[in-house]
Amino acid sequence: MGDSAKKILFVNAEMYPYLPETRIAKVCRELPQGIQERKKEIRAFMPRYGCINERKNQLHEVIRLSGMNIIISDVDRPLVIKVASISAARIQVYFIDNEDYFRRKQIDRDEKGHFFADNGERAIFFARGVLETVKKLRWAPDIIHCSGWISHVLPLYLKKAYKDDPIFSNSKVVLSLFDDVAREKLSPGFAQTILYGAIGPEDVSALSENADGMELAKLAAQYSDGIILGSPDVDPALVKHVNTLGIPVLACDEAALADGSYMDTYNAFYDNLLA
Repeated sequence: MGDSAKKILFVNAEMYPYLPETRIAKVCRELPQGIQERKKEIRAFMPRYGCINERKNQLHEVIRLSGMNIIISDVDRPLVIKVASISAARIQVYFIDNEDYFRRKQIDRDEKGHFFADNGERAIFFARGVLETVKKLRWAPDIIHCSGWISHVLPLYLKKAYKDDPIFSNSKVVLSLFDDVAREKLSPGFAQTILYGAIGPEDVSALSENADGMELAKLAAQYSDGIILGSPDVDPALVKHVNTLGIPVLACDEAALADGSYMDTYNAFYDNLLA
């Protein structure tokens, strides 16, 4: 891969300070900075949920990256890209936005705790929005690190729908799994809706007619090059599954997550995948 700095794309479900400091949001805030300090180039993406205060966080639209429509279930959905900076970390964060999918004030459940019926479609839109924006940026990532349930469509799309795009031809996928995998059903007909480009039903055979978040997580793992267990309470059935795939799996180290030394471990994990 030459002597140039390796490029790491972080695709995050959550990120502090834009959302409250959950385990995922904390790691997704600290890790890009730590990897950048270890002499790699980074980009970070997350959804622009409606609970994110644009004025407080100084989000602004990037006109040159916006304007594309993404078709899901025969409906054109405008893709809007926004950006903000975490000055102390010298990090820019790109936000995937759409009026229908991301303007609601909640993240994945309504005020009564009900899982949104269109969460599967939202994950599809997020994955395609990230990949299309990275293409526009003409920034070829060596590693794409996906964290959180809404990023779980991306590994499939990268390996099947975008595999011939020169921007992604050498990209490896790292999937961090947490305890946010939902047992609820995704969007109606999700196994059909997720089909895109060269992806056929045989590529998503892990998804049932009434696919749920666990099936999607297993599918994401199937198309990943390495797995990181990001918390100690990942569903045991999911852990058992990923250990059958024959790819590198990094166990959760609570002490390292607490003292920050996990960044060196993750950095080495990236390097081993690229060796």
